[in-house]
Amino acid sequence: MFKLTATALACALSLGIAGLAQAADPILIKFSHVVADNTPKGQGANLFKKLVEERLAGKVQVQVYPNSSLFGDGKEMEALLLGDVQLIAPSLAKFEHYSKGVQVFDLPFLFDDIAAVDRFQQSEAGQSLLSSMEDKNITGLGYWHNGMKQLSANKELREPKDARGLKFRVQASAVLDEQFKALRANPRKMSFAEVYQGLQTGVVNGAENPYSNIYSQKMHEVQKHITESDHGLLDYMLITNTKFWKGLPDDVRGELEKIVDEVTVEVNKQADELNQKAKADILAAGTTEILVLTPEERAKWREAMKPVWQKFEGEIGADLIKAAEASNAQ
Repeated sequence: MFKLTATALACALSLGIAGLAQAADPILIKFSHVVADNTPKGQGANLFKKLVEERLAGKVQVQVYPNSSLFGDGKEMEALLLGDVQLIAPSLAKFEHYSKGVQVFDLPFLFDDIAAVDRFQQSEAGQSLLSSMEDKNITGLGYWHNGMKQLSANKELREPKDARGLKFRVQASAVLDEQFKALRANPRKMSFAEVYQGLQTGVVNGAENPYSNIYSQKMHEVQKHITESDHGLLDYMLITNTKFWKGLPDDVRGELEKIVDEVTVEVNKQADELNQKAKADILAAGTTEILVLTPEERAKWREAMKPVWQKFEGEIGADLIKAAEASNAQ
């Protein structure tokens, strides 16, 4: 009887120690993204890791996987929903199958500048989109800027007719497809990691990106012309798996929310600086001409693309489009 009791006690102690060790293991957050470290998203991911490991040391560990090193464009959303990663920050164009309202950010020439984007994203309408996918197990934590998009090609794009017949790389977005069809150009879906090679080999003739993406991915080396069109937005929504997020201890989740808010402010502050520096670096490289549109030229592009708004008004919602357009007013 004594041997049995001692054995049982030893097992219990062993299990108890193992349980304590297991309980002490930090929560692992894998943050996967598809761009370089020297982009707004790349810097944001690294700052998030730094702050989490300073303030939640021993409780939370963050692993960052840049440049599609863990999951590429086409797989990261599936990985999040399966719980293989806990944080991703896809471009807003990636959400059309989860929330039709998010397509508002893809409408061409909707926002005059990044300040208008800020006003809309911080408004009640903009904030409501962050929680619009929780029934699909996706929780939005914040909007991260990359910046306004510029058109690039191997020919000068001064007027809408100049884009006719060209093949432009696009993300998998119905709105962006229609944007280029409105120009009588040919959209080609392609993952971000394949864009440089696609431009280099002529599979596509042009693309649309903020300056930081163009420079960090060396697209300026294979594109002779950039038109500073500011025609669209390439921002990200930082998202997590809803079940994972709501399953975190309250104190941990609360601190993570504070960190996300701080990082979001810093990312959005640095995004414009990074884009301006990237623009200067592109000019210094001397491989690409940057064409700045006059207000009259820009108005022609806007007129050519604006029918896309009407095409998607039923899906996105007229009120949401109106709220976004109203953000342009000072």
